[in-house]
Amino acid sequence: MFQTIPRAPLILGLAGLLPFLWGALTVLRPDLGLWTAQTVGPRFAGPYVMLFYGAVILSFMSGVLWGFATKAQGTLAAAGYTLSVIPALWAFFMTGGGPASAGLNLIFGFAGLLAIDWQFARWGLAPAWWMPLRLGLSAVVIACLAIGTFV
Repeated sequence: MFQTIPRAPLILGLAGLLPFLWGALTVLRPDLGLWTAQTVGPRFAGPYVMLFYGAVILSFMSGVLWGFATKAQGTLAAAGYTLSVIPALWAFFMTGGGPASAGLNLIFGFAGLLAIDWQFARWGLAPAWWMPLRLGLSAVVIACLAIGTFV
């Protein structure tokens, strides 16, 4: 049932974790966070890099899902297109109100995205390797966001 994840999506997916991992590391190591804020700017340290990048990635994932929806027709296509816009709208409407609220809402957004990913896979619109990739990436993203939100 599970196929090996192709090399390019795996490498690019793992590279896409770097801003989340860096953000979590700068939360856990305040000296590194201070250095980052002073060297490249505060937006690239602590929870802020994760919040900004998390909203970007949820929007990006809406585009990926939209692409999957193009493989469907009729009612299934309409459902796919409808579901595909939810992550971007979630990011837009739910990341205001301060870093704690935004972080928690991004955690819920990525968990919800995983449910949408599963639905697309169930419909046969996503490749067979999609869910193994998404499960691993989502676990890391949610863990990093939890560090940024609760630590």
